[in-house]
Amino acid sequence: MDSNYSAISKDSDVELKVKDHVLGSKDKSFRLISQDEELGYVKPDNVDDSEVRDDLDFDNFPLIIGEAKSGSGIYGAVFNLTTSIIGAGIMALPATMKVLGLVLGVVLILLMGILSEISVELLVRFAIHCKASSYGEVVQAALGRAARILSEICIIVNNAGVLVVYLIIMGDVLSGSIRHIGVFDQWLGHGMWDHRKLLVLVIVVIFLAPLCALDKIDSLSLTSAASVALAVVFVFVAFVVAFIKLVEGKIEAPRMAPDFGSKTAILDLLVVIPIMSNAYVCHFNVQPIYNELEGRSPSKMNRVGRITTVICVLVYASTAIAGYLLFGKDTEADVLTNFDKDLGIRFSTALNYIVRIGYIFHLILVFPVIHFSLRQTVDTMLFEGSAPLQESKKRCLALTLVLLGLIYFGSTMIPNIWTAFKFTGATTAVSLGYTFPALIALRLSKEGVSLSFAERLLSWFMLTLAIVVSVAGVIGNVYSIKSQSE
Repeated sequence: MDSNYSAISKDSDVELKVKDHVLGSKDKSFRLISQDEELGYVKPDNVDDSEVRDDLDFDNFPLIIGEAKSGSGIYGAVFNLTTSIIGAGIMALPATMKVLGLVLGVVLILLMGILSEISVELLVRFAIHCKASSYGEVVQAALGRAARILSEICIIVNNAGVLVVYLIIMGDVLSGSIRHIGVFDQWLGHGMWDHRKLLVLVIVVIFLAPLCALDKIDSLSLTSAASVALAVVFVFVAFVVAFIKLVEGKIEAPRMAPDFGSKTAILDLLVVIPIMSNAYVCHFNVQPIYNELEGRSPSKMNRVGRITTVICVLVYASTAIAGYLLFGKDTEADVLTNFDKDLGIRFSTALNYIVRIGYIFHLILVFPVIHFSLRQTVDTMLFEGSAPLQESKKRCLALTLVLLGLIYFGSTMIPNIWTAFKFTGATTAVSLGYTFPALIALRLSKEGVSLSFAERLLSWFMLTLAIVVSVAGVIGNVYSIKSQSE
């Protein structure tokens, strides 16, 4: 057989060389990716090939030829981050307006949104400085291993609590509660769907388990976009109904400022502030989203964070105002349950169904995004040093099933979302959103990444605010439970 190759003897030496046109190729399908470094090798345009060869250790770079796998674009990242924020917390905001009043409520929504965005940008900057791939790693780099374990416990408690709340809302809306009629009862009358635990179990098995089994957060970009759209539908309907009733003069004059006239009012005030601070906590998902961001850079991630903050502030303010105007002093801790009665306008029944069913689907689509960081954190704590979770399908599936089982069990034990939110908001949410980012910034600023005077001042302000909110929230919760028991 004719061949262009010739045989060589066993004693001969062979030298392998990389051709210049290959190393310097502009073909985007040729990449060198480091196994040890956070970023792969990309040849700068102003660097000579000979300089690259001298500095590059090819042993650490497996050659990948073929189309590079793209990550999430800016808008995919915005949808995932927005979904991490806008969940069940939005349902509790109208009730906080009932306590805070419209003026202070709107001011706090805006202030918490700005502070949350600042803390996210600080977290991204120092995570890149430390070459950290998760929230826990950047905490460890700044504050030590004990602090990392504490932060991971906070993520687990916070995310598990939020997911429990989602299941509680689904059960309350679909099967009803003592004070409210469920959607299925209104449609079909009494039946097996009255069994709340069974109904929630069916949702977990049929809808949630398949979505939660996905092993990359980028895979959830489309579902996140759909969940944001459904949240916007809810806000739009609530706002239009409130506007129509306002024009028709069917809305009572709202409270504009908090009531300090009684001990109960003051305790309510102490309880709702942690719930407000809980509204923007998404920090546990910042690093996973950044890791899968296409062409990632701090400026690109900051853009994602700022777009997300604007969207969330608008959605939160609209929902809180419209919900409180609609129901006034009768606003429930979960405003979604208020939509089981006549709204006083045409097509009220149809609008009620659209709002409730639409938001149930929103929560179903949000659930796997929060579950993703919960599963990653549990895996890090239990299987430290093992292969990445994406490379072990069995471990990923086993963790998913165990976590879903525990979350379902928790939803059968906790009475309502107010109970869950007021405790997580005063403890884990404040720690993840403000305490740890502020401590990271203040600690690592002494090790090479400088903070401006304004950033240092804001870091101290966030840290002080977090401590005050935590202490006040815990005290308020304790006295509230004590007064209810009496």
